Amino acid sequence: MLKRLALKKIIITSLSFLILLIIYFFPSSDSYNVNTTLTYIEPETIPIYLIDNNDLVSRFEVIKQNNETSNLIDEIINNLTVDSKNSSHIPSNFKKIIPKNTKIISKELKEGLLKINFSKELLNVSKENEEKMIEAIIFSLTEIKDITKIMIFVEGKTLKELPNSKKILPNTLDRSYGINKVYEIESMKDISKITTYYVSKMDGYSYFTPVTTVTNLKNEKVEVIIEKLKSSPTYQTNLISYLASSAELLDYEILENSVNLSFNNQVLSLDENEIIEEVKYSIALSIRDTYNINETIFYVDNMLIDAFFI
Repeated sequence: MLKRLALKKIIITSLSFLILLIIYFFPSSDSYNVNTTLTYIEPETIPIYLIDNNDLVSRFEVIKQNNETSNLIDEIINNLTVDSKNSSHIPSNFKKIIPKNTKIISKELKEGLLKINFSKELLNVSKENEEKMIEAIIFSLTEIKDITKIMIFVEGKTLKELPNSKKILPNTLDRSYGINKVYEIESMKDISKITTYYVSKMDGYSYFTPVTTVTNLKNEKVEVIIEKLKSSPTYQTNLISYLASSAELLDYEILENSVNLSFNNQVLSLDENEIIEEVKYSIALSIRDTYNINETIFYVDNMLIDAFFI
């Protein structure tokens, strides 16, 4: 009797163990789906502005580690600083621009104005890079939605001029300062600035490079943007625009929070009958920096094609 009970226990134990093994090594399809299905979450990115191999200040997306504005400011400056630790991966064909060992001493953000106080190492920038550094700081920090203007301080004193050339700086800096500036002026009267974004390609990377034209042109700025994007820039042959030369801006409307653009059908790609991303981004980024408007709405032959928000 005892032997049979013992044998029964052994059999039950063995069967239980066998069942557990089967469940472990051959899970049901339902169990497999629950335990092994992964959801991919696209990492958030933020644009920063670095020096590319063509010595232009260009827009490059890095993975964002922070959402809180104060931490994001630190992160951006860290990504712009030479030999900084814990920065995002930067491809070898881009160069950081803020001198080594530069630190943020303090910062204050109020009503869109960022006051940022750097250590004295900021002044170690070379003469050929000093204006590019200011442009990179302005354009990188104002990618943060809470920041529209900045004031730069060094060891508590306002940076009133570039360290080497002594060029006078405005008291407050915003994107109207311009970037990669090209001068097409005949007089010092009626000067305007128009920023146009082109596509650049290098070592497998595609990115956008803004160029600010300082000009006496009296045409509406949106007209100038489209005309510039329809023709290759003569001053930098590596800059590309995908907007067809046959594309025509038929009409436009500049509103408080958006710009409506109406084109002929030559703005559409031939194979997919839509506006390609490079064209939408080039136009929308140019509109944003020139008019400080984030939404560009595209029409083709009076039909809504896309509402593009940056």
